[in-house]
Amino acid sequence: MTDHPAPTDPRTASAVIDLGALRANLAAIGALVAPARVMLVVKANAYGHGMLPIARAARRAGIEWLGVATPQEAAALRADGDTGRVLAWLYGEDTELAPHVAAGIDLTAHRPAQLARLAAAARATGSTARVHLKADTGLHRNGARPEDWAALCAAAAEAETDGLIEVVGIWSHFASADSPEDPSIADQQAAYERAGRIAHEHGLRPPIRHLANSAGALATPGSRLDLVRIGIAGYGVDPADGKLAADAGLDLAPVMRLRAQLVAVKPLLAGESVSYGQTWTARTDTVVGLVPLGYADGVPVAASNVASARVGDRLAPIRGRVCMDQLVIDLGAGATERPGDEVVLFGAPEGPRAEDWARETGTIGYEILTRVSGRVPRVIMEEPDV
Repeated sequence: MTDHPAPTDPRTASAVIDLGALRANLAAIGALVAPARVMLVVKANAYGHGMLPIARAARRAGIEWLGVATPQEAAALRADGDTGRVLAWLYGEDTELAPHVAAGIDLTAHRPAQLARLAAAARATGSTARVHLKADTGLHRNGARPEDWAALCAAAAEAETDGLIEVVGIWSHFASADSPEDPSIADQQAAYERAGRIAHEHGLRPPIRHLANSAGALATPGSRLDLVRIGIAGYGVDPADGKLAADAGLDLAPVMRLRAQLVAVKPLLAGESVSYGQTWTARTDTVVGLVPLGYADGVPVAASNVASARVGDRLAPIRGRVCMDQLVIDLGAGATERPGDEVVLFGAPEGPRAEDWARETGTIGYEILTRVSGRVPRVIMEEPDV
């Protein structure tokens, strides 16, 4: 028995991961933000793309920094042979930090108690903990609040003097970077600069400052600083529904293409309904196709009757309710498709893109990508020789 879902036959349905598109996106973003460096965020299985192949491709593309949420994700990178810089920023009170400190993984701290744990881990392993202090500048998730920041800096300076930690970076995170005119952006930049001055007053000289996520990197040049944390944009999805990349002069290419073969094609007569609840009824005779992907594979039920898939050179709307393992598309009267023909739900160069599905289903592109489940095989399309 296994705890992991048995994957679908990749010929029947798969998420095709285009490493050439990833390389092109990273190159374009890197040129835009230079001289700032790019951290590719590979948390959540690289936004659903497959963390290990994406990380390897990023390193081949010259990416010095990778970002993950948890130390366990960072440890998986180390187990795969990755020896480069990795930052992890989310861990609990019971997380054993010593192995991660010994492995040279950079870790975040936003409370003195976390610094004490990191210092203890360093002492136990004979290592120096590489630490990024996080300031809460307005997102109000983790990060030290302004009234607590000086105490955090004082504790960090003491631990650094003792040789137990090295404060590598100071960072924060935008709340509304996808809305470049939002006044909170300037407020957070100012709060970040104040945090930097206080750290300096406590004798800290971190070499890396980082504030910008994908949206900030694209739309707010002043936030790029030394390092930008690129997540969704690296995977070819605009963080603001197509608005920011184009304004920055970038043509991002989708890295994931969710595709499947038709497994059935059949007529549907006028007046007949399709799928559970009979939520769609044909007004005229048509032809429908059965696609072997459903909400167990990550297709949102909200796509029912609103999203479309690409079949050849045209779009075919989803008809009726998305089921656990399958959905139905309207191929149109006189359709000539047969079982085995390919359908692309999103990620085709001509569309639909993940942004389209997000808009139509009332969510964000991040969720469309990350919800593609482990039952869907990832098929890696290797980079062309360069």
